[in-house]
Amino acid sequence: MHWPRAVLWLLLAFPAMLMVERYLSGEALALELYHPTGEWSLRLMIAALLPGPLIDTFGSNRLLRGWLSIRRNLGVAAFLYALLHLVFYVLDMRLISAMVEEMAIPAIWTGWLAFAALLVPAAISTDRAMRSLGSRWKRLQRLVYPAFILAIGHWLLIGWDWLPALVHLAPLFAVWLLRLIAVRRSNPVKEQTRPCAPH
Repeated sequence: MHWPRAVLWLLLAFPAMLMVERYLSGEALALELYHPTGEWSLRLMIAALLPGPLIDTFGSNRLLRGWLSIRRNLGVAAFLYALLHLVFYVLDMRLISAMVEEMAIPAIWTGWLAFAALLVPAAISTDRAMRSLGSRWKRLQRLVYPAFILAIGHWLLIGWDWLPALVHLAPLFAVWLLRLIAVRRSNPVKEQTRPCAPH
């Protein structure tokens, strides 16, 4: 690993290290760390989803190419924060039976499904997996989209405020809308002239 990538991972891990330290020192309960771990996971998912549409809309430049080059790192970090979110949930619930009882609650099973969907793209986010899977690699990576939608549903159903969730969604929706407009402008629908009916 080149040192810039190591620095990137240190920066990505820093909030997690602070949260783990707060828990181990007794400063925070596991329950109190649900929100920040889940929020960081969602933020990193959004950060991983943004560069592609931005390049499609505004064209490539050095900043966006650099951002795109770390997209897989951001996606894996999003999964790791989701995993930490799950760890704090297990530490708080303690009993498997208690977790099983909650599985029927929409606010809970959406979280489990989001985690399961994110697991696959994270597991294959390596150059070796990309080479071995070929065209299937990109299709499997698209599981991040249902994972993202389920994560948003989990956030909203769990009882957190709607406004922060919408604020997080705004940049991604804005970029998707701009890309849609750009695609339509670059590929205008051509009017087709109908052939004259024979007399």
